[in-house]
Amino acid sequence: MTYNLQRRDFVKQLGLGALSLPFLSGLPSLGFAGASAKKQRLVVIFSPNGVVPDQFWPEEEGENFTLKPILQPLAPYKDKMLLLHGVSDKIGGDGDSHMRGIGCLLTGTELFPGNIQGGSHTPAGWASGLSIDQEIKNALQSNPETRTRFGSLEFGVVVPERADTWTRMVYAGANKPIAPIDDPYKMLSKLYGQLKDRESLKSILDPLQADLAKIRSMVSVEDRQLLEEQTTFVREMEKELKQENPAAVGHAVPQLELGVRDTNENMPKISKMQIELMVNSFKSDFARIASLQYTNSVGQAKMSWLGIDEGHHSLSHEPDSNTDAMDKLTKINTWYAEQVAYLCKKLAETPEPGDNGSMLDHTMVIWTNELGKGSSHTLNDIPFVMIGGGMGYKMGRSLKLGRVAHNRLHLALAHSFGHNLKTFGNPDYCGEGALSLS
Repeated sequence: MTYNLQRRDFVKQLGLGALSLPFLSGLPSLGFAGASAKKQRLVVIFSPNGVVPDQFWPEEEGENFTLKPILQPLAPYKDKMLLLHGVSDKIGGDGDSHMRGIGCLLTGTELFPGNIQGGSHTPAGWASGLSIDQEIKNALQSNPETRTRFGSLEFGVVVPERADTWTRMVYAGANKPIAPIDDPYKMLSKLYGQLKDRESLKSILDPLQADLAKIRSMVSVEDRQLLEEQTTFVREMEKELKQENPAAVGHAVPQLELGVRDTNENMPKISKMQIELMVNSFKSDFARIASLQYTNSVGQAKMSWLGIDEGHHSLSHEPDSNTDAMDKLTKINTWYAEQVAYLCKKLAETPEPGDNGSMLDHTMVIWTNELGKGSSHTLNDIPFVMIGGGMGYKMGRSLKLGRVAHNRLHLALAHSFGHNLKTFGNPDYCGEGALSLS
């Protein structure tokens, strides 16, 4: 019997409303499928336009390494960190480096021919395979012990409404991009349902008080606390969304090389809300795979809250000799590192429901990018910063890998979930097998 049917039968037998289903998912004492299995999660975080290498990568290799300025916000997690310098996207074919950078980042396979024209390269279309997060999700969903309500959740922060190769990194299959949800209101509605529109936002919880009281009487003390935390979170999120100006949480719509709206003032708040929604979704065991995409490849966010008025992509094209531009790019990437650190902090502060340790101990957070360096558009030395546990890797290290194909990293990720693929993406770049990170 499927995961959802088991819960629906349970709800029906108790005379509960279907709206109470989301509040049952993370309660181990109810004994549903997946509740007793050891949880292991993967989060992929994307930020665009490359990094400033000499402000990002440690000089040292091994356990004794010094974090450069961009990575300083992640210092509290240094012993849980794995820095992979030398991972390269070797996928060729159609499309410019930005397009292949994001489209092949998680898929490890070529873009289809298409009519999306990049910068002085052959046009291209969508990726020709599914992304590694979805591959792992499918494996987890095929097993009743690891199946969850959604399988995966795709979060976004100021991602353009338009759909093209520069705006999508997650793929359900060849020619099947998945759009991230970048409005916290819409994500809350996806998780808990029954919300119509922001202007007429009603409380999710008010109609459920009798059902929630009945559930509380049936579960353990620990699960009762989880249920209280979940309902408190939903109530607080509702309050925050009601206070939001509906017009303020929207989409920037970039034009390639031409810029975006003058400001993206809401990025910090949207980022915080999306991270909190993600952590709560994990606590409720809605999904064990997630992604968080900041803007898009060629993203032109103008981070005025950092005192920066230029678009991010424009700055990334400046030469290294432009020290002012390099300082601003360092600030931008440091801000992204702060967002990663905020997620890690929330996970580290949250006890793992039904198990030992924190949620960070059961989660691997990977921060990546479509380019190694923006001005050169290189697909070598793609940033891969891994933080957390649960994967069996030896953490607390800086590795120099010598330009290995990123397909091998994807194989290692799959293997850490017990999904022992022989190849992933283009098999030509899998010949040496999964990357050894133990």
